Amino acid sequence: MNKAVPVPQGANPPDTLDTLPAGHPQVAFGKIGVLIVNLGTPDATDYWSMRRYLKEFLSDRRVIEVNRVLWWFLLNVIILSKRPQAKGKDYDTIWNRELNEGPLRTITRAQSDKLAASLGPLDGRLVFDWAMRYGNPSIASRIEALQAQGCERILLVPLYPQYAAATSATVCDAAFDALKRMRWQPVLRVAPHWPDEPAYIEALANSIERGLASLDWEPELVLASFHGIPKEYFDKGDPYHCYCYQTTRLVREKLGWPEERLRVTFQSRFGKAEWLQPYTDKTVEALAKSGVKRLAVITPGFVADCLETLEEIAGENAEIFHHNGGEKFHFIPCLNDTADGMKVLEAVIRRELRGWAEL
Repeated sequence: MNKAVPVPQGANPPDTLDTLPAGHPQVAFGKIGVLIVNLGTPDATDYWSMRRYLKEFLSDRRVIEVNRVLWWFLLNVIILSKRPQAKGKDYDTIWNRELNEGPLRTITRAQSDKLAASLGPLDGRLVFDWAMRYGNPSIASRIEALQAQGCERILLVPLYPQYAAATSATVCDAAFDALKRMRWQPVLRVAPHWPDEPAYIEALANSIERGLASLDWEPELVLASFHGIPKEYFDKGDPYHCYCYQTTRLVREKLGWPEERLRVTFQSRFGKAEWLQPYTDKTVEALAKSGVKRLAVITPGFVADCLETLEEIAGENAEIFHHNGGEKFHFIPCLNDTADGMKVLEAVIRRELRGWAEL
């Protein structure tokens, strides 16, 4: 019987099956997967699509850390009876009609495709893919797809520049749950967050400068609005708050701005509990009432535009500002799949693939 010869680490697999024992089933191997993962998006804006998405999202114990019996009742009896309709209407205002999908799915796919085009030719073993923590395509399905293509090693990249248990950690939870169900597990490496990555700080500074240069007016200040988390999570030790302030400080220094010119706020709170403050909507309202007439907002914690940026900031908060006396409001888009945005993801992936692939 022929003896299998192991493939050296970093080498391309042989082109023949001479190294496999007689009668061995054909297997793909020798590839390295890169899986980028964002939060998620519903499949459609109708009630049942929204309900499925919200139920998966709000059932995550990393996201909601309350008594499970009480939360089951609140979620299934109260929240999921009304919230799907309301959120469906919100999603409908930003829906990509051409592709019939949420913008987060459109942009994340584009990011994966551009990574494959820029980094793929540098090493023929690399395979790029994308997934969503909630909704489709699922993390488990894409890990299985990468393994089927011969990926023995996978770099998992949670698309969150600032770590939080409710974002970065839950991506890892889902990936590890998928691995638990696999007999032949690929080796998994997780890319850490990047709140101080030089390419990221430069990209944000460039984005602000370009965004303001496109205006025929000058904002009196700029808000850096990050997604919030309950204050209780911070009190328990979640470092997210500190990373948000670190990123903002570095961008401010890159721009050469004083502290009051670029201020941190937190958006998207849910429920009655206290969340990280200052709240974005309350700050926008207070600034308008205090006499601020011109305001710009950037959302550095999001790598792709989505409901929270397009509907909540560019829509809802702009309305709040104008309703309370503000005159000029400008939302600076996320980095998305722009040249600068792709430089950030490429920098993170190049760094985290060291030892597996030298790019």
